[in-house]
Amino acid sequence: MSLCIALGAKTLMLAGSVFTLSWTHSVEKTVWTETWSVTDAGLVAIEARIEGSGAGMEPPDGAVFDGAGWVYRPQLSPLPRLVLADSGAVGAWTLCSGDGCLALGGGGGPAIVLEPCAP
Repeated sequence: MSLCIALGAKTLMLAGSVFTLSWTHSVEKTVWTETWSVTDAGLVAIEARIEGSGAGMEPPDGAVFDGAGWVYRPQLSPLPRLVLADSGAVGAWTLCSGDGCLALGGGGGPAIVLEPCAP
């Protein structure tokens, strides 16, 4: 399956079924990274990493500190899409896949939608 990224009136398609999404927390200024899989059931969260704990980002039960951050497996059902707000307050989201990395948003524009591409 491929990932489709809707950026306003433009849509990008990324080949491959696994991607990471990273951003900087607006208050704590630490990096949060999630790894996702694109499946027929939707987007499945595989792993999350938080560099540190703080305002609104306490690691959940079962998270393991690996010396650089807290790592855990999110307990989420598959999602039909992820909608990323682009407030412009914390910079761009970074999406990486086998195709490389993209900076998404960061300028206070419309929401960014990530979803499996229709067959």
